[in-house]
Amino acid sequence: MKSVAIPFERRVVLSLASLYAFRMLGLFMLLPVLALYGQDYAGATPALLGLALGAYGFSQALLQIPFGVLSDRLGRKPVILVGLVIFALGSVIAAQSESVYGLIIGRFLQGCGAISAAVMALLTDLTSEESRTKAMATIGASIGVSFSLALILGPWLASWGGMPAIFWLTAVLALVGIYLLYYQVPSVSHLKRPALARGELFRQFAQLLVHRELLRLNLGIFVLHFVLMASFMVLPLLLEKELEIDRQRHWMVYLPLLLGAFVAMLPFIILAEKRRQMKPVFLGALMLLGLMELALALSPVVMGLTLAYLFLFFMAFNLLEASLPSLVSKVAPAGAKGAATGIYASCQFLGAFAGGAVGGWLLQTLGPSLVMLVCALLVLVWLLVAWFMKPPRYLASLLIPLGDQPRPGLAERLAAVEGVEEVALLEGDSTAYLKVDPRRVDRTALTELIESAPPDTQA
Repeated sequence: MKSVAIPFERRVVLSLASLYAFRMLGLFMLLPVLALYGQDYAGATPALLGLALGAYGFSQALLQIPFGVLSDRLGRKPVILVGLVIFALGSVIAAQSESVYGLIIGRFLQGCGAISAAVMALLTDLTSEESRTKAMATIGASIGVSFSLALILGPWLASWGGMPAIFWLTAVLALVGIYLLYYQVPSVSHLKRPALARGELFRQFAQLLVHRELLRLNLGIFVLHFVLMASFMVLPLLLEKELEIDRQRHWMVYLPLLLGAFVAMLPFIILAEKRRQMKPVFLGALMLLGLMELALALSPVVMGLTLAYLFLFFMAFNLLEASLPSLVSKVAPAGAKGAATGIYASCQFLGAFAGGAVGGWLLQTLGPSLVMLVCALLVLVWLLVAWFMKPPRYLASLLIPLGDQPRPGLAERLAAVEGVEEVALLEGDSTAYLKVDPRRVDRTALTELIESAPPDTQA
């Protein structure tokens, strides 16, 4: 059954994707410039600049789940508003800082606006289950576009007004996000999914934390963002000092590399999703990422060769960044996708913190080659762990309302339907969460089965 998002949902998705993109744009613009322009701050050392880069990820990881819980209790929009205001305040403090310590405080405050979980929850509240996969893909694409655009805009903006110009623009983008939140995103007066009981919530989190396949993916996103942050403590310096490319022209290097990498990865995304070759494509991208880190660490710095390595690095990174959320969606148990995504996001931000802090320390104490070698070693560990992953099942999530009355034996009858792989009827929730093979399942038959199931009038 093909689902087309109604105009209301399209408006919701585009507005929230724009909010996400504006916020991420300001953060990513710092990546290609901090190692270069950060040296002008009083007290700056590579280790402290790495801490400034990673401080955002630390506070994000710390507050992501609390902000999500608060959004359940206080409402999505108020929590997102507070997060955007804190984010803007951190941007202003960083813009006015003259010392590296003020920069670290500003970056930490930026991360305290941990609204990712609340934004995703609001997206869930305002979209149907059948539209949600496309909605998540749209937000994922907006992040990818922000990353590519930021690597181009960051060097150009910094050459004009230094790092303060980036932080001032980031503060303005936070205000744009507030406008989108209150004037473009509809309000939600009730949640579509009732909150789980506390005991059930704890049990669900405990199960997800020890879920073997999710553990592989959580390790993966940690390593991927560690590598990204640590590598960008080195790459801008490599372009300026080794290849003698003026920092004001770095955007001219990133633009063709990122565009080419995006085009080059598309056939592999199609192969992974449409041809169901996710595991081999994923492992191939992992090998490529590790080899490029090793090549950047050990190979002589020659213009054409180094730029080729960077092209392949961006291609592998973008491919893995696009594949991991899809794998989490496929692996997460029925009815637990939101919690699994929250844990995954926390691991992502912890990786960003560790990559910046450890990468800066390694750069200061052991030099740039050792930074890349450590990244290559971590990718190798990730490759060994991912090698034994199960090939993902290509299942779709399905949500079906049950009404107010319990229906005994319904879970067993649903599980017996051809194409239904998982069934979850959560306590206190009048909804059936299913994972189905979209090529085999008859959704109309499922709905009719539920409607015909007699309620338990004795309950």
